[in-house]
Amino acid sequence: MNNLKGLGVALVTPFNEDLSVDFDSLTQLVEYNITNGTNYLVVLGTTAEAATLSDEEKKAVIQHIIKVNNKRLPLVLGIGGNDTMQVKRQIEETDLSDFDAILSVSPYYNRPSQEGLYQHYKVLAGTGKQIIIYNVPSRTGQNLEAATTLRLAKDFPNLFLIKEAAPNILQYFDILRQKPEHFNLVSGDDEYTLPVTLAGGHGVISVIGQGYPKEFSTMVQLAFDGKVKEAYEIHNKLVEITRLIFAEGNPAGIKTILAEMGIIKNHVRLPLVIATPGLQDKIKAEMAKI
Repeated sequence: MNNLKGLGVALVTPFNEDLSVDFDSLTQLVEYNITNGTNYLVVLGTTAEAATLSDEEKKAVIQHIIKVNNKRLPLVLGIGGNDTMQVKRQIEETDLSDFDAILSVSPYYNRPSQEGLYQHYKVLAGTGKQIIIYNVPSRTGQNLEAATTLRLAKDFPNLFLIKEAAPNILQYFDILRQKPEHFNLVSGDDEYTLPVTLAGGHGVISVIGQGYPKEFSTMVQLAFDGKVKEAYEIHNKLVEITRLIFAEGNPAGIKTILAEMGIIKNHVRLPLVIATPGLQDKIKAEMAKI
C-alpha cells in the first residue's frame, strides 16, 4: 500500500447555515486538495464530525467524495467504534471498492486493556480488508502501546499501517525502529510530521494539511528526499498556525482557516462550537503571515 504515503488529509464536513451538509463546499475542498498536492483523502474521520452525521448523511458524503475525486487520489474510509462486532459488521457490509483502506480508531470510552485492544484489531483483521490502526489516546482514553502495535503488525499483514497520535514521540520512534518490513507508520499529530517522517515514517494524516496542502506536501516530500533544512523552514512557518487550530478543539480551527479562504462556511454541529472571536483573530493574523 505504498500509495498511502506523503500527505493524507482528514477532510472536514462543510455545513450550511441550517447545518445541512454543504455539498458545493465539499466539492471545492476536494478539488482544492487534489490540485494542490495532497496525496490521498481520508473520508469520515474525526475531523469530519462523523459522530454527528446520520447514516444517510454519511452515505451521501461518501458518494459525493467518490464522484468528485473520480479516481484521481487514493481514498481511505473511517470506520471505527467501541463495539468490536458492530465495527466488524460495518466493515463487511460497506462497499469498499473505491477505497484503498479502512482507518479504524481504537475503541474509546470502554478503555480496554492491551490484550483487549489486540483482540479488537485481531477481529477486524479477520475481515481480510486493508486496515490502518489509529491510536489517539487524547480521544479514546487509552493508549495502544508500541508493544501491542508491533505484535499486531507481526501477526496480521493486512494491518499494514498505523496513524500514531500518542503524545509521546518516543512511542513513534519505538515502532519505527522495531516494525516488520511490510508495516508503516504515519503521524497523526501535525506538529510531529517532520521529525517522524525523517525517522522513517510514511508522512501524515493531517488536519492543517487540507488548509495548506501545497506547503505541507512539499515539506513531507523534502523530508523523503533528505532535504532537512528546507523541510524545517516550512515546518517552522506552519508551527504556530498548527497549534492555534487545535486550541479550542478540532475541527473548529481548521474550519476557521477554510472559511477565511472562501472554501467552506464556518459552521460546526453541537456539541462542538465555532472558534471564539479571539482565536479566530489569532488564526487570521497568523494566516496573513503565511
